[in-house]
Amino acid sequence: MTDWKERLTGRLEPVLRSADPRPDISAYHDMPYAIFRYPPEAEFDVRQEVALLRTRLEQAGKRVTTISLAECLDSALEAEGMGPEALVDAERSVGLEPTIETIHQVLSEYQPLDELVAQRIPTDADPLRDVVFIVRAGALFPIYRTSSLLEQLKGKVRVPAVLFYPGELDGAAGLRFMGVLDAEHNYRPKIF
Repeated sequence: MTDWKERLTGRLEPVLRSADPRPDISAYHDMPYAIFRYPPEAEFDVRQEVALLRTRLEQAGKRVTTISLAECLDSALEAEGMGPEALVDAERSVGLEPTIETIHQVLSEYQPLDELVAQRIPTDADPLRDVVFIVRAGALFPIYRTSSLLEQLKGKVRVPAVLFYPGELDGAAGLRFMGVLDAEHNYRPKIF
């Protein structure tokens, strides 16, 4: 069994199955979420295992909401009239870096990513029953760092949530997004 799969089924799953996962997910009451780290090259295997984990949790009486950051990104760009063709045109006319900066600005100011994520959590979510999976973080690379998202979600998420993070551990609490970017050491949530 791979390291990430062992952490998923042996460490994270028992926490999520518990009557109240919040104390074991996070030491912060206003940040009841954790990060599940996995190697970026295992993306498709992780997606399959997360789907199986969702089924097992639902069979144990939990309600699981899966929020795709790729879908949030798409809806934010569409809302600002920036479909695929507009992005291609922008990259051709102004270059890659200014296009990336524009997309970052959309997710930070015009269609804040934290609000898009929070809107997808059921309004009747119960911390003892509901679990939220935040997936497809790799879609944000290299536009938006997940450390910003997690800080901005503080106080907006009241149920146990897990960000599935493609990256590498750097020290005790540092993460390198996609194993490429410099390590971010600002993560306060527990890293599984």
